[in-house]
Amino acid sequence: MILDLHAHSIKSDDGRAKVSNYVQWIKTRGLPIDGFVLTEHRQFDFESDYSDMARESGLVILKGSEVETEYGHVLVFGVTESLTQSLDFTNIRLALKDVLKAADDHGAIAIPCHPGRPRVGMAAHIETYGIPAGVGIVETFNGGSRENEDEIAQVMASAQGYRGIGGSDAHIVSHIGRCATRFEDSIRNETELVISLRSGRFEAITYRNAAA
Repeated sequence: MILDLHAHSIKSDDGRAKVSNYVQWIKTRGLPIDGFVLTEHRQFDFESDYSDMARESGLVILKGSEVETEYGHVLVFGVTESLTQSLDFTNIRLALKDVLKAADDHGAIAIPCHPGRPRVGMAAHIETYGIPAGVGIVETFNGGSRENEDEIAQVMASAQGYRGIGGSDAHIVSHIGRCATRFEDSIRNETELVISLRSGRFEAITYRNAAA
């Protein structure tokens, strides 16, 4: 199963895509992904229910979050109400160690995203804060990366023994599916996503160089 693990809808302050438009784009363009995860900035969208849309389209549509720490931005998968009560997702100065621990305590998983990006990526902060404890996975393919940002992420992941995931980081419809993650398991919900990520049975993939 191939999932784009990093996408933003109009629920994010800088997102310009409706979820229905993502679905339409994937289906009409025949993109080789089976679904995507909406990782809205500094929040978890408890309100929206995409189950009917997912069933009608045959796509997996899951939800996660993107939070901000001193090491940059971090994707959180498997978010529960109890996790949002223990961790203030709106806080732009969260401590990465607190995010990692809270996620683990509540059956979720936290993964630094676009770690090769200046300011908002983990690699930019290692010289100041050191190698963070508890990180096992980082995003090594990001659809919004520029120049050598993915290369920086991949070199860091190799050096530290991190596994890699891929996500488009889409904010507009045409960017969905640029990068993704191939799983050995079938994934139908957020719980199964967390289990598969913890198992290590996945690999990051990119379609950015594929013919249009």
